[in-house]
Amino acid sequence: MLRALMKIIGLASLVLTGSIGLWVYQERFAASREIARLEQKNQMLEQVVQRLGDEKRVAELLVTEQKVESDGNLRTTLLFVEYTKGGESLPPKVFTIEGKLAHVDAMVIKFDQHFVAEGDALRGHSIALFTKIYGDKQSPASALNIDEPGKVPDIYVDADPKLASFEQDLWSNFWRLAAEEDFRKEKGVRVAMGQGVWGMFEKDKLYRVTLEADGGLNLTAEPLRGIYREAMKKIERTH
Repeated sequence: MLRALMKIIGLASLVLTGSIGLWVYQERFAASREIARLEQKNQMLEQVVQRLGDEKRVAELLVTEQKVESDGNLRTTLLFVEYTKGGESLPPKVFTIEGKLAHVDAMVIKFDQHFVAEGDALRGHSIALFTKIYGDKQSPASALNIDEPGKVPDIYVDADPKLASFEQDLWSNFWRLAAEEDFRKEKGVRVAMGQGVWGMFEKDKLYRVTLEADGGLNLTAEPLRGIYREAMKKIERTH
């Protein structure tokens, strides 16, 4: 009788031990899955934050000449380099403005934030189209065109045809987007507006225009160095 009772107790202990082991394993497995889920969610949130705060270089400017002419007016000659959708530099353009302070105007379209957060192929980043450039001693009416009116902008030379077609349709309806909320919603656009960056332009500095993924244009300056400085020396030697 005693032996039988001990056997039953032993079997019960084995069952209980096995059950506890199984429960511990399941708890650890569940905890591991939850940790993995939270890590994946955290990575996704980090990607969203990165996409929302991402900036693209869209243009660079530098002063090639700045002097007071015989008529007493100071003129600044700017080398303007725009970048394609693929990040490649386009052939530079040269503009001479009146004064030191330059205005660069553009049309800017900002898409609904969820498109940016999701990295949408067509609406995953704000877009800008440069329009005019002029100096502080000039009126906006006398501004110089950055792109030739009526021509497909140079920034689309290497763009995906679907993307180029989509964006060009938005540009052709830009002022309707700016005025009609329902039309903006239809196109997934949050804001359509004219925007300009401006600042005092001086020699020996590189001016960079960037476009925020979820915002507008920014203008920054840094000392001229490296390949840009060598290029400027060559330009100066030819004049």
